[in-house]
Amino acid sequence: MLNQLLFPVAKRFVAGQTIQEAISAVRHLNAFGILTTLDVLGENVSTRPAAEAAVAAYLEALDWIQREGLSSNVSLKLTQMGLDIDRDYCLDNVARICERAAAGKNFVRIDMEGSAYTERTLNLFYDLFRKHQNVGVVIQAYLHRSEQDVRKLIELGARVRLCKGAYKEPPSLAVQTLAAVRQNFMSLASLLLKQRIHPAIATHDDVLLSWTRNYIAQHELPKDGFEFQMLYGVRSHSQRQLAEQGYPMRVYVPFGTHWLPYFYRRIRERKENVAFVLKHLFRK
Repeated sequence: MLNQLLFPVAKRFVAGQTIQEAISAVRHLNAFGILTTLDVLGENVSTRPAAEAAVAAYLEALDWIQREGLSSNVSLKLTQMGLDIDRDYCLDNVARICERAAAGKNFVRIDMEGSAYTERTLNLFYDLFRKHQNVGVVIQAYLHRSEQDVRKLIELGARVRLCKGAYKEPPSLAVQTLAAVRQNFMSLASLLLKQRIHPAIATHDDVLLSWTRNYIAQHELPKDGFEFQMLYGVRSHSQRQLAEQGYPMRVYVPFGTHWLPYFYRRIRERKENVAFVLKHLFRK
């Protein structure tokens, strides 16, 4: 019952429950010169059939992208691929997706989950990257360990998406204030931008957006040497503006039936998201 009540509101942040709805959203964004990354929602699967269903959904998404000639790649979570079941099984599943993506000259991004999975995610990524260069990973700026991780990824020549971080973490693992998170983000972004390995700067924060544009201008870096990334349904006007200004702009387009955990994270992140939900739940 709660899901039925919430989903019409969640559609602000989720493209739909089917691949057809997601593809329609991708076409719409591409029409404005905006790139996308498709994400089949789901995490922490506990059975092989569930993991295999997720793999099949990603293979189908990649086939749709290639068939329709869309400007999109895909993003996935390792716990969705069976990391909690068996590491090697998970690695094989992600490798299958990377192989299908490579056949269509496409790219796969491994999302980062809570800190309990950071080390496991990166170690699996390193193994995967030895054979599949069309895969990248996400680093969360609020974690104390992230500078060390970024430096290692730069040495490998791996493509990194840098974000603030969306999971609640203790002070022992992550900085807690907005000012500290911003400072970490700028420090890590400067390392990535200087190396020109096409980093993704994933933020909706005006301070960080302005800092990135100024950094690019001051260091005379090409606009197409990196990309901005934002979430579906968040600051759509800014997304179009950045694309119109010549910055590569990619939007994370999630879809599927397992949308509730993702929706809750979006609500926790921003006060305006809470206001949006309350407004739509109680309007007549």
